Amino acid sequence: MSGTTPGSHGGDRIAQALQAHGVRCIYTLCGGHISPILSAAKARGLRIVDVRDEASAVFAADAAARVSGQPGVAAVTAGPGISNTITALKNAQLAQSPLLLLGGAAPTALQGRGALQDIDQRPLVEPHVKRFFKMRRVSELGPAVEQAFALAQSGVPGPVFIECPVDLLYDEATIRQWYAEAAGKGSSLPDRVLRWYLKRHVQRMFDAGHAAAPPQVRPVLVPRAPSRALSAALARLQRAERPLLVIGSQAVVLVAEAQRLADAVARLGVPVYLSGMARGLLGRDHPLQMRHQRRQALREADCVLLAGVPCDFRLDYGKHVRRSATLIAANRSAKDARLNRKPDVAAIGDAGLFLQALAEHTPPQTEHPASPWAGWASTLRARDAARETEIDEQAAVRGEHVNPIALLRALEREAGDNALLVADGGDFVATASYVLRPRGPLTWLDPGAFGTLGVGAGFALGAATTRPEREVWIIFGDGACGWSLAEFDTFVRHAIPVIAIVGNDAGWTQIAREQVKMLKDDVATVLARTAYHEVVRGFGAEGLLVRHSDEVPAALKRARELARQGKPVLVNVWLDKTEFRQGSLSM
Repeated sequence: MSGTTPGSHGGDRIAQALQAHGVRCIYTLCGGHISPILSAAKARGLRIVDVRDEASAVFAADAAARVSGQPGVAAVTAGPGISNTITALKNAQLAQSPLLLLGGAAPTALQGRGALQDIDQRPLVEPHVKRFFKMRRVSELGPAVEQAFALAQSGVPGPVFIECPVDLLYDEATIRQWYAEAAGKGSSLPDRVLRWYLKRHVQRMFDAGHAAAPPQVRPVLVPRAPSRALSAALARLQRAERPLLVIGSQAVVLVAEAQRLADAVARLGVPVYLSGMARGLLGRDHPLQMRHQRRQALREADCVLLAGVPCDFRLDYGKHVRRSATLIAANRSAKDARLNRKPDVAAIGDAGLFLQALAEHTPPQTEHPASPWAGWASTLRARDAARETEIDEQAAVRGEHVNPIALLRALEREAGDNALLVADGGDFVATASYVLRPRGPLTWLDPGAFGTLGVGAGFALGAATTRPEREVWIIFGDGACGWSLAEFDTFVRHAIPVIAIVGNDAGWTQIAREQVKMLKDDVATVLARTAYHEVVRGFGAEGLLVRHSDEVPAALKRARELARQGKPVLVNVWLDKTEFRQGSLSM
């Protein structure tokens, strides 16, 4: 379709709508059912980044959405192409990440008749998206994209799916010829009826499809908490002696508001813990940000404000907040705000905007040197300092290979001020979350509540193509990297210079910790010291091996040099076992 002119087929109607919404990149794995979309998008100047696994395409779209604030876009072929995306779709849904997935489908007249890769895709996909659009006419394609973009971002954000049958995507002349050949030239009554039916079917497909209106960007509904919730929250905060703020990913959905949100948190003067995409919101060393002993702080606080954070397993289903404390829940989702624990104040609306509104009604802390919460914040900071000292002591322990805490301390020192960190793994990555300090807003990407392994390469791909000025690092567990290691081929082909650090302790350590302790059995938790660095060399990337602690600084420095030269690189680090996260299994 390289010679096709813009506007001459359904695939271009989709591309035109994507272009109108500012989409710059589509993540995909090719398939005959979606070729016209990709060709038309390329003709309109959109970047097409093709991957080795459809899940990676959706993970990339997810990450692009998180760091840009606009829905990322992935396109996959019918049947198995779509079924391969389900885990990534569910991950985006549970992380409340807005994206658009374009899925191919069998020709409209052949669905349910045994066509290639033809299945009923609605029951497979619909539970994992905000809406499943099933297209039947060419004229519906552009408006469906418009609706999907608005819907993905409105209310509680999430993924949206558009099913695009292949006969709606090619030009009308080609499709009419296909159906004419399918109808044959027989003169029997059944043959004539079939020709009449197919002619009428094609007419309906292309009816009103010749004069498409220019694509329109539809308004996005951003919910705001009512003023009564704001007044109630202000009153509770003003009476508090030990308030605590916990900010999660949903609070930074409005990417353009990130700096204003950070300023609002500083103005409020409430000690804060950051989680998910909110990590890095206040930079590396803000005095209000606490990093350790969150459970103890929550149990001592007399007023807790959860901003975009539900009371799920990460807060022990609400048990981390003591019953006598005032609980304020700011969340776009009424269900999440009340999950497992009824709040005293439910502020249903955008959590980030709610915090900004609170700050607007609060005098700046600079006007009050003797803040009523200064002693409380000082206590929390002292605990943080004590824990950092413990971590330093644990990092100093030397073993046969590399202490993982020491490795992460070295990475924290070496990574650039523009670093963006992608987390994909269990034990090693959870350790990293205690040690690494994201440099600024939207510079930390982890799967979210679903706890999905395998996001690493896709997330890095989406982040790097959306924020090319960033130095993108993937923090891989050796178990997790097995899912997306083949995407180093993608990084090489598309000249995307990510840096991956594989914490190679030859095991599924997060599972093994408790399994061996409780069952005295390491079954299915043992891996090998696989030469991941040699695997990526086979794809054309650079691979480095580190087996001893004294090799770490030079290897990290060399990795950054290679990335600056435009080369993707993987550093395979042999780790020693530690007891850093003993007893940390989540259920």
